Formats: sequence, C-alpha cells, structure tokens
Amino acid sequence: MLESVAGHIEAAAVPTHTVADLTWPEAGERAAAGAILAVPVGATEQHGPHLPLSTDTDVAAELCARLAARRPDVLVAPAIPYGASGEHAGFAGTLSIGQAALELLIVELCRSATDTFDRILLVNWHGGNLEPLRRAETLLHSESRDVHVYVPRYQGDLHAGRAETAVQLALAPDKVRVERAEAGDVRPLPELLPLLRANGVRAISANGVLGDPAGASAAEGDALLDHLTTDLLDRTRLWWPVASPERTGT
Repeated sequence: MLESVAGHIEAAAVPTHTVADLTWPEAGERAAAGAILAVPVGATEQHGPHLPLSTDTDVAAELCARLAARRPDVLVAPAIPYGASGEHAGFAGTLSIGQAALELLIVELCRSATDTFDRILLVNWHGGNLEPLRRAETLLHSESRDVHVYVPRYQGDLHAGRAETAVQLALAPDKVRVERAEAGDVRPLPELLPLLRANGVRAISANGVLGDPAGASAAEGDALLDHLTTDLLDRTRLWWPVASPERTGT
C-alpha cells in the first residue's frame, strides 16, 4: 500500500517553490541553503461590480509565484487573504481585520518564520495595508530580523479600474464579470485621498470603482505583470543578491 502511494507521489510533480507543499525536513533543507520566504499579502474586499473579492490576494500570490519561477532561492508562503480594508466598509463581502490586527499578524508571523528562514519578503498589493506593514517592518528590523516589504509601483487607476481589471483578465478571465464593468470616480488620487481617508470609498463611489475599467485586456494585464515581476526581481536583488543559479534541496 505504502509502496503504491510512494510511486504515485513520485510521479506527481510537487511544486518546489511552495513552502506549504514541503515536509518540515525539506523546508529545513531549503532554509539552510539560504531560501527567502516570500509572503503574499492581500485582502478580501470589494473590487467593483465586475472583479472578485480575491483580487488583491490573487495578484500578490501571482507576483510571488513569478518571482520564485525566476529566482531559485525563493519559497512562497500561503497568502494572507485578509487586510486592513476599512475604507471599503459598506460593500457586501468585504472582510477586514483592521490595521492593528494586520500589524500584529505580520509581526508574529515573521517572528515565527525567522525561526526557520533568515530572510522574509512581504509582497503587498492592497494600499490600505501599507501603514501597518511599514510599522511591522520597522519593529522587526529593531529586533534584527531581515524583513522587507515590497510595494508595487505602476501607472494606473486607483482601485478596480483598467489596471486591475487587465491583470485579473490575464490571471483568471473566468472570474471577471465583463458585462458588469463600469466606470466609478475617475478623479486623480491627490483629490480623492482626503475624501477616502475621511469617509471611505462608499461615500465617493457607489459602485466601488476608483477609475474606469474600459479598454482593459488580458494582453495589457500580462504586460503589467511582466513589468511588476521585473521590478520585484530588481528590488529583491538589491536587498539580497542571488547566491546561486541552481535550485537546491527538494
């Protein structure tokens, strides 16, 4: 029985870039070889009437997976699907844990993770997570833990507009309700930010969109993902130069 199971497992290609798919000795071997643990940090929140609540988590996880595919010393942790999404309160389905809880979660997770891995990369996609992530990063650095937060930089709509719609079309077109896509508030960020902080998204955009998804395409999404992956790879190399082109361990 065990022999047949072992044969089946051997035949299946277990993704070696995903830490949750490893056993504890295998994870230890990868850590001893210098693996970086990349943690996708997302959210479960409204993204207009046309994008899934998982959008931020989907994109963060994809960036980590792409980084691991191009950098052999990266392992990807399970994504954190909850964030500080209080500005999206009032939209059905939004699940926010708030800034204090997210900060504590990140601090405790990284304290635990650094028992095994010397280097931790937090890849964030939701803007509302930035302040607690930065506070957590500062505290962890004060404890001599090697933790860095990656924040993507790109030109595009603020929320659920053309950029995020294009990326989701590239990742999972079946999750995009194209027929429901519509423009929201299209004012620039400097004008919207004070209103967002004071009143939240619901007060300025009835459909939850900050931008206009019109014209979004999977090709545009692929191009943006390529740009972001290159940027993530470059930023990560600045923090931790690549030691070896060969993947080691399991």
